[in-house]
Amino acid sequence: MAFRITGLPAAPFAPLFELSDAELAAQGAVRRIADGAYPCRISLTDSQPGDELLLLNYEHHAVASPYRMRFAIYVRRGETQYDARDDVPMQLRTRELAVRAFDAEGMMVGRELTPGTALEASIARLFADARTAYLHVHYAAPGCYAARVDRA
Repeated sequence: MAFRITGLPAAPFAPLFELSDAELAAQGAVRRIADGAYPCRISLTDSQPGDELLLLNYEHHAVASPYRMRFAIYVRRGETQYDARDDVPMQLRTRELAVRAFDAEGMMVGRELTPGTALEASIARLFADARTAYLHVHYAAPGCYAARVDRA
């Protein structure tokens, strides 16, 4: 089963890095300097100590269904969008994941918990259901959005 994993597009976040901390706070966001590995949702790579990050609330599932979702995410300054076919980024490989399958109307039709080392098997099982239009990958413990998976 061919698949494509994508991070979030970088362009909507780039102007936010130019805002003052007070302007970010007015939007419910905060600037952080990494003191460890935080998952950037654009590049699907982990931060290094000293990297500038924004922690903000993001609507990652803007659908007209009960499964409309938003949650806190980290993005790192200067990143480019991860977009690869049949490749799982290391950021996902090293974490416990929750994979959620949605139909074309944004209704959940399946879900699995999986270690990142077995993500391809979960993708194949969830895409085996003809109703599945796309998948969302979340970090299992905090529940926050990580990436989108589509058929390739």
